[in-house]
Amino acid sequence: MNIETITAQQAKKFIMQGAQLLDIRGMDEYAHEHIAQASLLSLPDIEKGGKPQAVNEEDVVIFHCQSGRRTAENAALLAGAATPAKVYLLEGGINGWKQQGLAIVKGKNQPLPIMRQVQIAAGSIILAGTILGYVISPLFFLLSGFVGAGLLFAGISGFCGMATLLVKMPWNQPK
Repeated sequence: MNIETITAQQAKKFIMQGAQLLDIRGMDEYAHEHIAQASLLSLPDIEKGGKPQAVNEEDVVIFHCQSGRRTAENAALLAGAATPAKVYLLEGGINGWKQQGLAIVKGKNQPLPIMRQVQIAAGSIILAGTILGYVISPLFFLLSGFVGAGLLFAGISGFCGMATLLVKMPWNQPK
């Protein structure tokens, strides 16, 4: 199935004519920043059978993510969820929207998205383990190896223990 990709300017015109703009990113990403006219319908929700608000053949539904990669990779799933509406993908996602100088809503006091927190934490632990391994004891290299194994497991299984832990941290709790 080939779904047309549209520019931010084209999407803006469709939205002004009543199109639905749906953000498929996670709740944390949406809370951090989103396009004002976008509603959240995360990819995991769509995978579980979630659908846009009532749609018919005359409706237009535009999906977007951060960069356009997730929407492109899941185009068939998104089209199926919005059937029978006409479906488009936003070129470049929210990043493409911002590059065109179009407005977004930034969440005040929102933490970084969870996956960025995971990258920062994992990178910091690996770097610390490497430095401590050279300076103090080679046993600290095991710390880097442990985090690397955790990242490998997360990539293979889709379950990230560090993300699960970070979600429970106080700074990531709703206020």
